[in-house]
Amino acid sequence: MDIDTSDILAHIDPQRLLDTATALVAVPSPTRDAGAAADCLAAILAADGFEVERPVADWPQAPAVAVRYRGGEGGRVLQFNGHLDTVHLPFDPPRVVDDHLCGSGASDMKGGLAAAVEALRALRDSGALAAGGILLTAHDHHEGPWGDRRQLLALIRDGYVGDGVLLPEYLAHLLPLGGRGQAIFSVDIERDGEPVHEVLRQPDLPDVLGTGAEFVMEIRALNKRVSTICAERVGCESAFVGRIESGEIFNQSPTACRVEGTRRWVRPGTVDAVRAEFDALLSDLEERSGTRIGLADWEVTGDAFQIDEADPLVTALQKAHSSVAGKPLPLGVKPFVDDGNQFIARAGITALTHGPAALGAHTTQERVPVDELLRVARVYALTALGFCPG
Repeated sequence: MDIDTSDILAHIDPQRLLDTATALVAVPSPTRDAGAAADCLAAILAADGFEVERPVADWPQAPAVAVRYRGGEGGRVLQFNGHLDTVHLPFDPPRVVDDHLCGSGASDMKGGLAAAVEALRALRDSGALAAGGILLTAHDHHEGPWGDRRQLLALIRDGYVGDGVLLPEYLAHLLPLGGRGQAIFSVDIERDGEPVHEVLRQPDLPDVLGTGAEFVMEIRALNKRVSTICAERVGCESAFVGRIESGEIFNQSPTACRVEGTRRWVRPGTVDAVRAEFDALLSDLEERSGTRIGLADWEVTGDAFQIDEADPLVTALQKAHSSVAGKPLPLGVKPFVDDGNQFIARAGITALTHGPAALGAHTTQERVPVDELLRVARVYALTALGFCPG
């Protein structure tokens, strides 16, 4: 039976939503230091009359925020999950310019999180949710390489999980039903001895920078091989180097070189096989080069996944988007790894990423159209109406 959505949409307050987003953006919250922003969100929710939980979730410096709202007996619980931390860039204070909210975290993802909060308010104030409920969670430790997702993983471990989850990351133009897994790597290449002037370098002295360059080419060759491994609505595998660091001056033979990049895969459950292949590549290069090569970091930020187009949460979100925007979202691939990968792999629930069409994420020029925040709040509230009753 179709539900009259006009009442719940009337309870979405544009100014209240903008005020919430502005208040969150006004609090600097670089990853591993989002405690003040969590306190701000908790205070806003408490002032709204919600009972706020503050689970430590393995990060006492910034306890997470959780709110539960029950609309009626039975039904499903829909989770809204967002991160409060921002990348480590100079702080940009909030302001509204040409109907865009600007400032640190406006795009990624305090604006989207504020939209989820407004959807929660509208569901409660309208009383439209006849069955099921909402779980809203917000946390630190999302952005890499500074964070390691420990707070999210602890929340999942401790049962702060719904029957499905929406994540308001800045992906608005499609609905991703698949995505790649990702590992971020840092490789250290070293030799014994001291740095030496190039003209005094002995012929048999291991060349860490040259080995680093060779490793970059090995990764390039690996990328060529694995780029043929593809999956529908997931994408193709890749290997990538984005940074190489070595030496102090142009004519010095250094003792260490660090290479950093990513390895992405499309087949769920193949993390160990991908790691073994990478370890073998390093071992072979170490033997050939005479250097010491160690994997300083291998951070798996999420596994690959695929979601069924007929999943109830997909159906509910598509119906909600059609009601708000006049058409369903095209189906596609998630280009990045976010917290949804962890919910799917560790909690076994459907996780959909959909947020505002924001700009400037991971820059000092973050901005999001205020109208987009309203659209997301409306889509989230209507998705709950379609999903929660079951």
